[in-house]
Amino acid sequence: MPSFDKVIRYLAAILVCFGLSAQPQALEPRTGWRIVQTDTAYGELVERLTVAIQAEGMLLVTQASASDGARMNGVTIPGNRVFGVYRNDYARRMLDASMAAGIEAPIRYYVTENGDGTATLSWKTPSFVFEPYLGEGGEALEALARELDEVFAAIASRATATAQ
Repeated sequence: MPSFDKVIRYLAAILVCFGLSAQPQALEPRTGWRIVQTDTAYGELVERLTVAIQAEGMLLVTQASASDGARMNGVTIPGNRVFGVYRNDYARRMLDASMAAGIEAPIRYYVTENGDGTATLSWKTPSFVFEPYLGEGGEALEALARELDEVFAAIASRATATAQ
């Protein structure tokens, strides 16, 4: 299987060959998603989200950015960054309720750059993410998901406060 870097280089080459550049597209409402449009610049929202994650007692477990990868290959695409957020005590509770649900951790936020330079924050709610596992995870997983819904909403609120 090709590495992520090789895939990014391949996609960048295609864009260059065809003279195309990726255009920002507004995220459309989707079942289970929360989408917050802001007046904040992309880079600033990335920073604000990073701070908000820590301020709400969560951990930034993973990050990935196709725009950063493309930039390393000389191609400019709209900013986008995925943040994987979780904490070990939540992971243990999740796994106690449903081992299969472990594939969903960490739960992600998505920051995307809009055509006007502002950014959008979006995420799938933990309740939506864990819904397929409720049959085996029962009330324990449902309670955890509701708790995480509140945590993720608080992080988003903090990151986008006075930035909407």
